[in-house]
This record gives sequence, C-alpha cells and structure tokens, in this order.
Amino acid sequence: MATHTQRTRRADALSKQRIVDAAIEILDAGGERALTFRALASRLETGSGAIYWHVENKSDLLVAASDDVIARVLASTDGNVEPFTAIRAVALGMFDAIDAHPWVGAQLVREPWQLAMLKIYERVGAQLRILGVPERSLFYAASALVNYILGVAGQNAANARLDAHEGDRSAFRGAVAARWTQHDPAQFPFAHQIAEQLREHDDREQFLAGIDFILAGIAALG
Repeated sequence: MATHTQRTRRADALSKQRIVDAAIEILDAGGERALTFRALASRLETGSGAIYWHVENKSDLLVAASDDVIARVLASTDGNVEPFTAIRAVALGMFDAIDAHPWVGAQLVREPWQLAMLKIYERVGAQLRILGVPERSLFYAASALVNYILGVAGQNAANARLDAHEGDRSAFRGAVAARWTQHDPAQFPFAHQIAEQLREHDDREQFLAGIDFILAGIAALG
C-alpha cells in the first residue's frame, strides 16, 4: 500500500500544467463530453486521486484549460503597439484560438466572471484608455468588442464543426448562398446582391472587417 509520502511525491511529479495540457488535448479531440477524470487519468497514466490533488472537479479543470489558452493568446500579442493594431491582434488571436479550441468560447460565455475573461477585458480596455475613449463609454466600447470577438469566433468554430461533417467550407457557403437565392429577389434583394460574396468570402477577413467597423465607431467617440 502506498504511503502518504509516496502519494505526495506522485502528486508533485504530476504538475497541474501537465494535467491542463492533457485536458486540452482531450477537449480538442472530443469536446467537453470527452473530458472525464477517467479519460484524463488514462492519458496521464495515473490515478484519479493524483489529479484531484491539483484540480477539484471538471469545472475547475475547464477554467484552468481556458485560462491557459487565453494566456497564450495574450502573451503572443504585443500590447505596446498602436492601440488599434493591438486590439486587432488580440481579436485575431482569439479568433484563431477559438477556431483551434472550440470549447473555449463556450466556456468563457458560460462563466464570464472567470480570470480568462477578465484578462481579455483588461487588455482591450487598456487600449481603449490609451485611445482616450470617454469614461462613460469605456464599458460599452469594451463590451461591444469582446462580445463581437467571442460571438463571431464561437459561431465560426461551430460552422467549422458543421463543415467537418458536411464537406469543405467553400461548398458549405455555396450551398447556403444557393438556398438564399432560391427565394424571390423582389422580396430578398439584399440576399441576392451579396450572394456571390457569401460564396467567396474569407472568414478571417470578414471577422477583421467587423472589428474595423467597431473601431471606426469608437474612434468617432473622441
């Protein structure tokens, strides 16, 4: 039977970072349903008790995993550049991170009080303060940006998962455009007008265009 000292040594050897890294791999491969302590213990070749030494439950683990992903995004972007450039970099970093880790977007929305969300708001808000956004508008401007980033990035990730089942992305967009244009052009003139752009557009370019529209509005506040 293992002694308390032996159990402690095993728990120390199994760092929280190793657990988080393994959890991210499971989440990326199978989503939240696939993340169980049994699956995690199997991947780490340890017992569940050693994992519980570092994380209390699945919710705690999801928080730690999402915080790890967001921390890497923020560490890879330069907060010392021109504010609009910094905000676009954070936005695109978040877009790519949620595309690679679709569960992150859902986790952030589910628990907006967690540290990862605070870090995003802090980085975006710092740039808005540099821009001289009036204090009365700071919260609304930051919320507009963060909500757009998470909403669009999350929807893009959901579409990507749908595409994985139905074929390539361009074919999916073409099918949507074709369905839209089946309707009466007199009743839906806008849909017919933008159908070709819908078929051919780049998702990241579309996302950044939205960021630029919001930033243009924020610039007008001054």
